[in-house]
Amino acid sequence: MVEQIILRQSWAETLRAIQDRRVVALLFLGFSAGLPILLVFSTLSVWLREAEVSRATIGFFSWAALGYAFKFVWAPVIDALPVPLLTRRFGRRRGWLLISQAAVIGALVAMALTDPLLSLTQMAAFAVLLGFSSATQDVIIDAYRIEVADEELQGLLSAAYITGYRVGMLIAGAGALEIAGVLGEQGVYSPRAWSVSYLIMAGAMLVGVATTLLVPEPNKKCYEPGTEQSAADYARFGSGLFFALGAFVAVFFISADFTTAAKGFLAMADGPTKGLWSFTVEAIRLGVAVSLSYGVVRVLIAAGLVPRAMVESTYVAPFKDFFSRYGRTALLIIALISTYRIADVVMGVMANVFYVDIGFEKQEIGRITKGFGLIMTIVGGFFGGILTIRFGVMPILFLGAALAAATNLLFAVMAGMGNDIRMLIAVISADNLSAGIASAAFVAYLAGLTNSTFTATQYALFSSIMLLLPKLLAGYSGVVVETVGYSYFFIGTAVMGLPALVLIVLVVRLRW
Repeated sequence: MVEQIILRQSWAETLRAIQDRRVVALLFLGFSAGLPILLVFSTLSVWLREAEVSRATIGFFSWAALGYAFKFVWAPVIDALPVPLLTRRFGRRRGWLLISQAAVIGALVAMALTDPLLSLTQMAAFAVLLGFSSATQDVIIDAYRIEVADEELQGLLSAAYITGYRVGMLIAGAGALEIAGVLGEQGVYSPRAWSVSYLIMAGAMLVGVATTLLVPEPNKKCYEPGTEQSAADYARFGSGLFFALGAFVAVFFISADFTTAAKGFLAMADGPTKGLWSFTVEAIRLGVAVSLSYGVVRVLIAAGLVPRAMVESTYVAPFKDFFSRYGRTALLIIALISTYRIADVVMGVMANVFYVDIGFEKQEIGRITKGFGLIMTIVGGFFGGILTIRFGVMPILFLGAALAAATNLLFAVMAGMGNDIRMLIAVISADNLSAGIASAAFVAYLAGLTNSTFTATQYALFSSIMLLLPKLLAGYSGVVVETVGYSYFFIGTAVMGLPALVLIVLVVRLRW
């Protein structure tokens, strides 16, 4: 019944939940997850630019972070395969977590000891390692968070994780740049300053390692001793994954020149169709890459080079499980996941451009939208976690979606007012507070959808679906703004949030 969802715990029980040691643990693990992402992205870009690396090359370096977009590919491996020695000593989740954290630290140390001015290729390789190991750590922490507590505590655990994640990003962004700036000289490239900065960031990762060693393994067992496959089967399975990923990457490298030429030719079309043609070319390119990877796996299985049973239990079983558990509601749930973040993601792409266009200075944008905005996001996250425990996931999920859509209307109001610092503060307060509430509830909702047998796989897939449609639509945001202006654009993004509200109501009615 719906009533069972609405009233979960008293306020006293809710406040006691905040003191749970698992909440503190997820705060530190979130810090460990949030720290590396900027070190392989924006902070690294500043380092490379100081070393006089070309803008085009820096753009290519962004591919090092692609692991975050494709982490669902190897998430099934984390669910299915134990880590030799470490799994028996620490458990499946903590064993994998220690491996990924060690890889993150190793990659950061290697980057710290590499001067991109002298060894750019080597720096690129270490950046790819950092992106892959960091994305792997994300997968494991997500699984750990879901398995370590029941659904009633997931909202608060999600809030703690998001808070730690944001703090980690702040340290890796503003903190790393501040260290490099203090140790170096203005306008002069100092490899030593950057080296020390990245070594300090590597040291900060020990917070996550210490937390992993101190926290218990989840009670929900996804691994039982004696279930391991033979070393030969693991080797065959790993080789199949390697060749499939190799085929995927090869398509993108081989087709690079042709794709650029095709987009250049089709871009001669005027109007909104210009962006559509570019999207179509990239969609075809992605489809070919996925198809070739799938074909490679099928051939290897047919030839007996990859064990069919391991592929089915690792990749096929998690999807069968989801559809068998949710039946006719499964497609509605997928639609809800795909649309929940549309309003804020599509709007967010043009937000900084909007601030500049209406006359705000860079310092004002940085202080208010990044600094103050971060604080409001953290407040909103914890508030959302508390509300989720008190009232249940679905009501707060609905509230978060409604607030995300409504706050976009405030941007439309600001577009009509122009440069007004007080209005900017008010809008950023409302937008980030609502984003924190929505994120805490949504992460808790995704956690509740997973089966503990396939936690890493299913959550990684959900988190990928979550951003797929919003990111695709966001690519057209600039075209829309140029066509209709900021006011109608922001109103349109608010309207985009309405389907999520309808889907939440439908899912609740069908499930309860």
